[in-house]
Amino acid sequence: MATQNNSPKIMTPEFRLSFPDLFQPKAFEGGEPKYGCVMLFHKSTDLSKLKAAANAVALARWPDPKTRPVNLRSPFRDGDTERPDTDGYQDVIFVTAKSKTRPGVVDANVVPITEDSGDIYAGCWCKATVTFYAYDKAGNRGVACSLQNVQKLRDDEGFSSRSKPEDDFAPIGGAEEAPGASKTAAPGSMFD
Repeated sequence: MATQNNSPKIMTPEFRLSFPDLFQPKAFEGGEPKYGCVMLFHKSTDLSKLKAAANAVALARWPDPKTRPVNLRSPFRDGDTERPDTDGYQDVIFVTAKSKTRPGVVDANVVPITEDSGDIYAGCWCKATVTFYAYDKAGNRGVACSLQNVQKLRDDEGFSSRSKPEDDFAPIGGAEEAPGASKTAAPGSMFD
């Protein structure tokens, strides 16, 4: 009997987006570059469909309870335990989703979003389509999440400590000189 390598495609509940690499692939620790993101689900979110799909993939890969690995790595991780000091990870279950191919990224009206738009950022609200798959590489065994497509639902405060340019600057009406271009240094500055 053939085992099921991937789950069917599933729509996630809404989540806050973290570490988005949706337009350019990124390599981690010398690995193959991949697209991906981390999905932050509030702990009250119903993840039963996602968990059932992940469980079905694990059971298909390791059907015999006697030979099933004891410590299978779960795609569902507790933010309070694993990343208590990371912005946005309090009171969430997080799932990392990766893909070798670029996911489609659209807005709430299903209009494609481009990287240059700046509309996708850590902290915005999204939903995604994903699949799950089992892996067994050099003793590292578990179930992982594969990213298919992402839809941005709405904005929220970003997780980055970087401010937005519109918060830093005011419009300049007819000014010829660039802001901060003054040649006068502060008295006693060591950079005179």
